[in-house]
Amino acid sequence: MFETLQGKLQQIVSRLTGRGVLSDADVDAALRDVRLALLEADVNVKVAKAFADRVRDAAVGQQLLTHLAPGQQVVKLVHQELVRLLGGTVRALRLADQPPTVILLVGLHGAGKTTTAGKLAMRLVKGGRRPLLVATDLRRPAAVAQLAAVGQQTGVPVFSRPGATDPVAVATAALAEAKRHGHDVVIIDSAGRQHIDDELMAELVTMRDATAPHQVLLVVDAMTGQDAVNIAQRFHDLVGIDGLIVTKLDGDARGGAVLSIVEVTGRPVLFAGVGETLDGLEPFHPDRIASRILGMGDVLTLIERAQDAMDAQTAADLERKLRRAEFTFDDFRVQLRQVRSMGPLDSLLEMLPGAMRPKGAVAGMDERALRRVEAMIDSMTPEERTHPHLIDGSRRRRIARGSGTTIQEVNRLLRQFDDARTLMKQMSGLGKKGKLQFPLP
Repeated sequence: MFETLQGKLQQIVSRLTGRGVLSDADVDAALRDVRLALLEADVNVKVAKAFADRVRDAAVGQQLLTHLAPGQQVVKLVHQELVRLLGGTVRALRLADQPPTVILLVGLHGAGKTTTAGKLAMRLVKGGRRPLLVATDLRRPAAVAQLAAVGQQTGVPVFSRPGATDPVAVATAALAEAKRHGHDVVIIDSAGRQHIDDELMAELVTMRDATAPHQVLLVVDAMTGQDAVNIAQRFHDLVGIDGLIVTKLDGDARGGAVLSIVEVTGRPVLFAGVGETLDGLEPFHPDRIASRILGMGDVLTLIERAQDAMDAQTAADLERKLRRAEFTFDDFRVQLRQVRSMGPLDSLLEMLPGAMRPKGAVAGMDERALRRVEAMIDSMTPEERTHPHLIDGSRRRRIARGSGTTIQEVNRLLRQFDDARTLMKQMSGLGKKGKLQFPLP
C-alpha cells in the first residue's frame, strides 16, 4: 500500500530528523521533495501543491526553526496534514433509523463492486445484521451468477430476476422483498459504467431516485491513477456519493488516487479492500494509514487482525505452554496458520514501527517461506513434533525429502526452535509473565 509514497516520504523524514538545525532553505527543499513524492504516487497536481503549501504555512506560523528539534516538528506537521488529506477521522457506515438501510454501490467496470458487495455483506452479518444482496448488473455476462456465488459463500441471500432487462425494476422489487422477509440492510450491486457514458449515468440517477438509498458508495480501484479524480467528481456531481470504498489497497498501487479523491470530493473513505477473501474489508483509519506511510507503523490494526484471527482459548493454552516450556511443533503450526490468516506477511511487517521491524531473514520472508516451514512440520511424525530431540540425521533427511526442502533448512528450523524453548525456560525461571511469540525462522 502506497509503496512509492512510503519509500520517498520515509527518506525525507530520515533526512529531516537527522539534523539538529533546519534553515528555511532546508524546509523548502524537503517540501519540494514531498510534493514530488506525491506526484509520483499519482496524487493530483493541485492537491500535491496545496498539501505542501499548507505544511509550509503551518511551519512558518509556528516558528519551527526556533525549536530544538525542528525536523521532528516538520514531520509532525506532515503527518497531521496527511491525516487531514485522508479524511481526518474514521467514519462509520451510516445506517437508517427505520430499516431497511439501502446502500447503492456504484463505480467503473472492473473496480470490484460485486466482490465488495459480498465483503460488505459479510461484515454486516458479523455485526448482527441481516443484509440482502441485489443483483442489478444486467449488462455484464454472468454478473448475476457471480453475485449469487458470492452470496452462497457468505450465506447472504441474493435477490435477482432471471430474464429481467430493467435494473431499476429489479432494485425496487428487492426493497419490497427485504421488507417482507425482515432484511435490515439492502446492498444494491449496480452495473459498472464509464463516467463519460451519459446514457448509463442517467440510468444510475434513475435508480437512485427510485430506491432513495441512505448511502451511495463509490467503489474505486486504488490502481486507477490520476483519472480517479475526474471519475469521482463525475459520479459525485451526477449521483451524489456519500463515501468511498477503495479496493486493491494492499497491492502494488501507488495510492495517490485515494488522497486526491478525498480532497476533491470532500467525501471520506469508509472501507479498504485488503485481500481477495470475503473477510478482507477493513475500516479506513486515516491516522493509522498516515503513520504507515511515514514508517511509524500501525500497531492497532495489527492487534485487531490478531484478535480476529486468533481464538481466545487457543491463545490462552499457548501462553500456558510457553510459560511451562511445553511448546511443541504442533503448537507452532497452529500459531503459524493464525499468522497466515491475518494477511500477507509483508503487510503485517509494514504495520510495525520502523525500529521494531525485524531485520535479516525474518524481514525477507514471504508466503512461500512460511509454507516451507509448515511443510517441514507436516513431514514430521506426531512423536517428532512433540519430542524434537528424536530427530536424528536420517529423520532430517526424510523430513527434507517429504517437505521439498533442504537438510540445511530443517537444521535451521530445529536449531531456532531449540533456542526458543531454552529462552522460554529462562524467562519462566525469572518469573516473568506475558505472551512470548516463537520467532519465525
